[in-house]
Amino acid sequence: MFIIADYKLTELFDMLAPFYLFNATEKTNVYIVAKDKTPILIKRDLYVNPQLTFKEVDSMQLHADVIVIPALSIRDEHQDTLLIAWIKNHFTTSTKMLTICDGASTGAATGFYDGKLITCHASDYEGIKVHFARPSWVQNVSVTKSGNLFSTAGVSNAIEGSLTVTDELFGHEIMQKVLTNIHYYNPEIKIAHQSIALKGSNYFALAMKILFRKNKNIGVLLENGINEFQMAGILDTYSRTLPASFKTYMHNKSTVQTKYGLTLVHTGDSITKRLDELHVLMPETFSKEDESYFKNTKIIRYDKIQNEYLINIFLARIEQQYGHRFEKFVRISLDYN
Repeated sequence: MFIIADYKLTELFDMLAPFYLFNATEKTNVYIVAKDKTPILIKRDLYVNPQLTFKEVDSMQLHADVIVIPALSIRDEHQDTLLIAWIKNHFTTSTKMLTICDGASTGAATGFYDGKLITCHASDYEGIKVHFARPSWVQNVSVTKSGNLFSTAGVSNAIEGSLTVTDELFGHEIMQKVLTNIHYYNPEIKIAHQSIALKGSNYFALAMKILFRKNKNIGVLLENGINEFQMAGILDTYSRTLPASFKTYMHNKSTVQTKYGLTLVHTGDSITKRLDELHVLMPETFSKEDESYFKNTKIIRYDKIQNEYLINIFLARIEQQYGHRFEKFVRISLDYN
C-alpha cells in the first residue's frame, strides 16, 4: 500500500490517519512514498522521512494494492507531471485508489476519475472543480465509490475513506476491529455528510477570537512510540485554532520513531520561551524531570484518549475555551460535519 507524499507540503491528517489505520489492520504493508528522500514538511520545524522513493519502489517491483493520495502542495491544474506519470504506471485494474480531501485534484489529473464520482473538502470544492471538469463531482457524502476508485470529503473524512477501503479489502470484521481501535463515534462508517464551506460568519468568529481572547503558546510533546493517528489529530486540529505559537517538543533529541516506524525529524530549537499549555499524548511517560522543566506550564494530559474519539475530545476542549462559534470554525475547517 502506497501513500503518496510531497516534500513541499502534504496535509498531515490526510497522510498519517490512513497510515495508522491501514497498519492497524495488521494485514498489509504500508509505505509513505515520495519522489526522493527529502523529508516531508508536516508542520513548521517538523518533518517525516519518506520510507521509499519512486525509484526504490520500481527497483523492488512492488505492486500497489492501494494508492492513497492526500492533499499535496499543488491543487490546481499545474500538477507534477512526474508524480502523475508514476501513479498512472502503478495503477492496474486490481488497484484501489483513494483520494483524500484536496488530493482529489491529483486524482482527477490522472484521468482515472473521468466520468466517475469524486469529492473533496467542502470549502475548496468549487475552486478545485473548475480545473477538472471530467469527473462527476458530488457533495454531502463522506466517501465516494466508483468501482476501485474512492474519494473523501475534507481532512477528517480520511477516517471514513480508510475504513471503507479496509472493509472492501479485508472484510467487515477487520474493519470493525480498526473502527473500535480508534473509538470511532459511530457503530458503522458514517457516509452521510454535510458539505458546509467556510463563510464570512466563520471568519468573523476567528477574528473575534484573535482580537478579544488571549492567544496561547502551545506545545505538543512527541515521544518514541507515539501513535500517528493521535499525533496527527492534535497537530492538525490545534493548528486551526491559530494560537500565538504552536511548537512540538522532543526530549533533548532531534528524531523520534512513531508506533508504526516512521521517523519524525525536528529542526527547531528546544522550547525556551514559556508555554501556556503543553499537550501530552503519552502521560504514562511524562517524568518528574519533565514536570520540573515545565513547572510553570499547564500540562494537558490525554488519559481519556484511550476510550474516546480524539477529534471529539479536541473540539470539546476548544469549545470550552473559545465558545461554540469558534469551535464551529475549527469543525468546518476540518470538514467534520
